[in-house]
Amino acid sequence: MCGRYAASRGPEDLAGTFEVERWEPEEAPDPDYNVAPTKEVYAVLDRPLKDAADPRPVRQLRRLTWGLVPSWARTPEGAARMINARAETVHEKPSYRRAFAARRCIIPADGYYEWVTGTGERELEVEGRRKRQRKQPYFVLPADGSVFAMAGLYEFWRDRTLPDDHPRSWWATCSVITTEAETAPLAVPPAEGPGSLADIHPRMPLMLTPDRWDAWLDPSRTDVEELRTLLAPPPHGLMRAYPVSTAVSNVRNNGPELLKELEGPEEGTLF
Repeated sequence: MCGRYAASRGPEDLAGTFEVERWEPEEAPDPDYNVAPTKEVYAVLDRPLKDAADPRPVRQLRRLTWGLVPSWARTPEGAARMINARAETVHEKPSYRRAFAARRCIIPADGYYEWVTGTGERELEVEGRRKRQRKQPYFVLPADGSVFAMAGLYEFWRDRTLPDDHPRSWWATCSVITTEAETAPLAVPPAEGPGSLADIHPRMPLMLTPDRWDAWLDPSRTDVEELRTLLAPPPHGLMRAYPVSTAVSNVRNNGPELLKELEGPEEGTLF
């Protein structure tokens, strides 16, 4: 699952990393160390420019709302519940299958937060049911400090209650694709605690390595079975995880101190 992450890189950095051709620097937000559902987030996507004579896809850095609203939805009320799409079923679920075939994006992050869960809680999470009270949070990130490129989907939704020229007449929303958490040892494990991502939580965001970026973003790729091959997990040994303050559990807390590595867990864990 991915329900909270950190995104401190600025648009110039992201534009260089992903070879972005078009972005709006005047809309650059402050770094966000506690990104939560329904917030606006950066996403990289390949799409023709609106009203452009050239129909070719252009790589863009766009601001999207985290929480996907399908184009056919009557209202956007369910967006906060659609922040994640499972890699195993994304091609067949009505809410995601159209976007999977035509509107894929990359959602850049520094890393994501996940909370250790007990055995009973894990069973609920695997079944897709809500888990109980959160415990010790961990920050998960690439061991080499590179950008965490999360596979995502985006959609456009038209609010028919508003006129065409209203700034909120169109919603641009997104969702993060998740997969089974790695069971292999972490590249850099914490001094005490989990030895793998699966020890923390049974799910994780699907990270795309740079060799898959172009294929994932290419809107001309529409064959579902071919696209499903891009959902394979990345190689093992790329990630590290460490405990962070439980302050991150409160969405009102937001600052670089949330990423500070603790010597040990603040809350008791299973390890």
